[in-house]
Amino acid sequence: MYPDLSYVFHDLFGTEVDNWTSIFKTFGVLLATALLSAAWIVKSELRRKEKEGLLPKIKILNVDKKRLAIREAIVNGLIGFFFGFKLPIIISQFPVFKQDPAGMVFSLQGSWIGGIIGALVLGGYYYMTGNSNKTEATTQPGEYLISPHQKTGDIMIMAAVFGVLGARLFSIFENWDEFLADPFGQLFSGSGLTVYGGLILAFLAVFIYIKRLGLKPIHLMDIAAPAIMIGYAVGRMGCHFAGDGDWGIVNTAAQPGWWFLPDWMWAYDYPHNVLREGVAIAGCEGIYCNKLAEPVYPTPVYEIIMSFAILGLLWFLRTRIKIAGLLFFIFLFFNGLERFFIEGIRVNPRYELLGLGWSLSQWIALMFMIAGIIGGIFLLVNKNSSGGTSEPKEKSIYDY
Repeated sequence: MYPDLSYVFHDLFGTEVDNWTSIFKTFGVLLATALLSAAWIVKSELRRKEKEGLLPKIKILNVDKKRLAIREAIVNGLIGFFFGFKLPIIISQFPVFKQDPAGMVFSLQGSWIGGIIGALVLGGYYYMTGNSNKTEATTQPGEYLISPHQKTGDIMIMAAVFGVLGARLFSIFENWDEFLADPFGQLFSGSGLTVYGGLILAFLAVFIYIKRLGLKPIHLMDIAAPAIMIGYAVGRMGCHFAGDGDWGIVNTAAQPGWWFLPDWMWAYDYPHNVLREGVAIAGCEGIYCNKLAEPVYPTPVYEIIMSFAILGLLWFLRTRIKIAGLLFFIFLFFNGLERFFIEGIRVNPRYELLGLGWSLSQWIALMFMIAGIIGGIFLLVNKNSSGGTSEPKEKSIYDY
């Protein structure tokens, strides 16, 4: 396992573990990669739908470039303040930062002078350069048009922020006792993120944002389907390679005769896992010197394989399906199906409801499948009468 990049470079080049590269945590690096991969799909699909005439340009009313420049300067000034506030303490206490980056970032330790300088430099730069969005004037005074793909950055930032917030809130709900024992620590912990919580809250936030831009959410839902799946797949790679606890139940059963995959894909003990769970590894030197006492099902690997398979299906269908929204409901069904069955061998809290000891994720996965079936059938039945196609229409129920 690779809790941080120092362990990756150790295997590749033989360098020492827990060196300065250990500040780059494997899960964080792959999470960033997941967001960038999803952003690439969103932007390319927005461009494609723009060329097909399905997404009109976004009208910006009463644009005041000076006001926009001030707003952008304030936002970036806050970012500059954060980095200026934190960098001095990180540099001066680097050994402590290496061991617990999240703890130091979320602490109140920092340099106020550095923060003020950072705010002035970055905020001042963005005020001087002004609004960087490329705009196109209309016939109406004070009106400008921009292409939907130019909003990719805003969409992804909103999805990331509300995704992390939703994942954290759902995780707290699943681990309520731990939250009551340490509310502040649990709220700002970087571990314990529930994927479905993030997916649901991010979807709602972006849906509302898209409507406010004057775009049809149903087309953006189709774009979101493959973007979410590639993010999910790469994110699960982070879970596996970091060994963040998102593994399965103990698996001491003998491999079946038909098993043709590597032994570690049947049962794995996650050596050097980032949680430092399990027993000590003999002869190991470094911070992460534990492995699980008993091997478990490496469920992230199974989800990576299934997620890329679903992504391949969605990518194949995206230009072939002419009913707007249908791709999204296909995604809902298959994502729910995958998650429902994998939960059967995952470590997760169980809840007794209707005589079924299912996890919260299983109940959500079931709702995803039901919504996928109902939504898909509705679109197929009403594809002619409701205007539920990918071709431009006069007015339909999808003109939100």
